[in-house]
Amino acid sequence: MMRRVVGPSMSPKLRPGKIILASPLFRRRLRPGQVVIFEHQGKEKIKRIERLDHGRLFLIGDNLSASTDSRHFGWLASREVIAKVIWPKLTK
Repeated sequence: MMRRVVGPSMSPKLRPGKIILASPLFRRRLRPGQVVIFEHQGKEKIKRIERLDHGRLFLIGDNLSASTDSRHFGWLASREVIAKVIWPKLTK
């Protein structure tokens, strides 16, 4: 799946307007450091997995000052993740 980045929360690595390629996560292990697309309050969002605990994820944006993330909305269930970003390759 292809998506266009909206907003500055993942800058500078994923700037607004950047096209990304993501893979649906069927049977794939989630790990801290991965960038994922998830659904929250009816919108798709892109964040990095900061922590993983028993199927729950703590997700943050790379640009902390411009990100609304788990620091605001709390932990999310891993089932809310719909894909993992596979391009561009993103390391923290």
